[in-house]
Amino acid sequence: METVGTVVWALWAMLPAYVPNNAAVLAGGGRPIDGGRTWGDSRLLGDGKTWRGTAAGTLAGAALAVALNALSPSVSAAVGYTLPTFPLLAGVGLAFGAMVGDIGASFLKRRSGRERGAAFPGLDQLDFVVGALVCAFVAAPSWFGETFTLPVLVVVLVATPVLHVVTNAIAYFLGLKNEPW
Repeated sequence: METVGTVVWALWAMLPAYVPNNAAVLAGGGRPIDGGRTWGDSRLLGDGKTWRGTAAGTLAGAALAVALNALSPSVSAAVGYTLPTFPLLAGVGLAFGAMVGDIGASFLKRRSGRERGAAFPGLDQLDFVVGALVCAFVAAPSWFGETFTLPVLVVVLVATPVLHVVTNAIAYFLGLKNEPW
């Protein structure tokens, strides 16, 4: 696969993992996952990680995977590159894994003394990617191996932080976020 094709493939394959955290914010609120519990003098996760947000994010990512399956033939023809499709378990694994990765990062942020919304360079950009890839591998190992080749993984690990920074900066300047990270 040539470079442009690899980039197109990688970004398409990650779409079900890119959407869940945004959907969780939109549907957020409700009961925090940690139930208000603390560890030492700080919350386990905080009010930003809720059951409703996690469920909504997972459902949004999985639904996007189903929609991408329907769109794949026509989009593939339009862009001139074959795009991957998502078995249900792969779509759910990517979406749920993205949520789990973000929840894990929240736990690490609290343990390092960072407040909700505080920057944690590197972790902020790749937490959901690691969670998504691990869960997708566990849920659909053969699909994962066929989809996430080494060149595709490299694109994901390089492009995702760039996309994350750019989209967050745009959201900040539009007044949709309180922090530019």
